[in-house]
Amino acid sequence: MRTLIGKRLLFAIPSLIGVVIVTFLLTRALPGDPAAYFAGPAATKEAVDQIRKKLGFDKPLIEQFVRYSNDLAHGDLGTSLTTGQPVAAELRNRLPASAELTLLGLVVSIVIAIPLGVLAATRPGSWIDHLCRVTTTAGVSLPVFFTGLVLVYVFYFRLGWAPAPLGRLDVFYSAPPTVTGFYLIDTLIARDFEAFRSALSQLILPAVTLAIFSLAPIARMTRASMLAVLASDFVRTARASGLSPGKVIVTYAFRNAMLPVITTLSMVFSFLLGANVLVEKVFAWPGIGSYAVEALIASDFAPVQGFVLTMAVMYVLLNLLIDILYGVIDPRVRLEG
Repeated sequence: MRTLIGKRLLFAIPSLIGVVIVTFLLTRALPGDPAAYFAGPAATKEAVDQIRKKLGFDKPLIEQFVRYSNDLAHGDLGTSLTTGQPVAAELRNRLPASAELTLLGLVVSIVIAIPLGVLAATRPGSWIDHLCRVTTTAGVSLPVFFTGLVLVYVFYFRLGWAPAPLGRLDVFYSAPPTVTGFYLIDTLIARDFEAFRSALSQLILPAVTLAIFSLAPIARMTRASMLAVLASDFVRTARASGLSPGKVIVTYAFRNAMLPVITTLSMVFSFLLGANVLVEKVFAWPGIGSYAVEALIASDFAPVQGFVLTMAVMYVLLNLLIDILYGVIDPRVRLEG
C-alpha cells in the first residue's frame, strides 16, 4: 500500500505543474485588462500604464511566470486586487464553507442513492426499479443552477418553509468560534443550538440541490454493478449453500459491487466541486467558488489561479483516498501496488 501511495503522489507532481502552467497562460489570455479595470473608466492612458507597471503586468510573460512560480515555491499565492487580502488567507477562510456544503450534499446523495440502487437491483422490474430509473433520468437532465432556483422559488418564496438564501447563517445569529470552520460542528462545540439550527436550515436547500445533481450517477452505477455481481457464479454458489438472502446481498454481493461505485463517487465529488460555483452564486454562499467568480469578473488573476490550484490539489488528494479505499476493499490492488 505504501508503494502504491508513493507512486500516485509521484505521478501527481507533473499534473500539478501542468495545472500551474495552463492556469497562468489562460488567465493572461482572458479578455479584459486588470489595470484598466482598477483605474476606472475615466482614467487616462498614462494612469493605466502606471498601474500596469505597478502590478508587474508590463513585464514579459516568461518573467511574470518565473516570479509567480517563485512565489508559489514560498507558499505565496499572491494578493487579491479586489479585496487587498492574501489569496491563501481568503481561500483558507472560505474553503470550509465550500467543503461543508459539498460533503453534506454528497452524504445526502449517498444515503439515498446507494440503498435505492441496491433495492432496484434486487427487485428488477418492480416499482422501486422504475423509481430508480425515473430519478436518475431527472437528476442528469436538470441543470444544477435551475434546480437551485426552483427549490428557492418553491420552498422560500411560495411556501416560506426555508430561510432566505443569503449565506451560511441568518442575520440574527453570529458565527461560532472557529475550530473546524464547519458551522454545524463549531456550533455544537460552542453549545449554541440556535445557531446550529440556523446553520442547518441554511444548508438544506443548497445541499439538496447538489444531492439531486449527484444522486443520478451513484444510483445508476450501484444498480448496474449490483446486477452484474448478483448474476455471477459465486453469488449463485452462496445462495445454493443455503445462506440467507440478506447475508448473500450484504456480505458477498454488495462488497464486490463497491469498486465501480467508489470510482463513481470520486468523479461525482469532482463534479460537485465544479457545480459548487453555480450553487454558491444562487444561494449567496461565501465559498471559494463565488470568490473565484467575482475575481474572474474583475480580471483579478491571483484568486483565479489560487482557486484552480486548490481544486487540483483536492483532486489529487481525492484520487489518493480512492486508491487507499480500493486497497482496503480489494486486496489485489495492494498486491499490484
